[in-house]
Amino acid sequence: MKLSHRAKRMDRRHKRQFLPGVNLVSLMDIFTILVFFLLVNSSNTTQLPSQKSIKLPESIAEQLPKETLTIMVNDKTILVNGRIVEEVPTIMAQRSDTIPALQKELLYQASKAPALVVNELGVAERDVTIMGDKEIPYALLRKIMMTCSNNEYSRISLAVLKKAEDKRS
Repeated sequence: MKLSHRAKRMDRRHKRQFLPGVNLVSLMDIFTILVFFLLVNSSNTTQLPSQKSIKLPESIAEQLPKETLTIMVNDKTILVNGRIVEEVPTIMAQRSDTIPALQKELLYQASKAPALVVNELGVAERDVTIMGDKEIPYALLRKIMMTCSNNEYSRISLAVLKKAEDKRS
């Protein structure tokens, strides 16, 4: 049986092997978005939590902050990692050098993660950053630091704002 010209053409077309191709345009779009996402989210600077009620003192310190337990202190409250622990007037009325509510919170935080540093006496040392308003009394700061050092948080850092350099020539 003789095939028509149209039937021969259709036969040839069906015999061709179809090799599926990869659509590189959509793949390039995905990688472009991924690159921008990684560039934006991979900053190497760590920032302390923002608290509008705390005005940090200024310093010429060059060291960047590390990710640690953060104690924020203003004229009204003490917060540990954003949770209110105690009111400042209550603390100032106490005679002891330690703050029981802060001590309880520090012990709870210490139980959540193992200590990374142990000193030569075998006592665990943990890092803590105190963000204290520049107007808080020294007696309050002293009580906070005593409570921290008595509860395995002996590596204390104080958060400050970097002072802008004067460019006088």
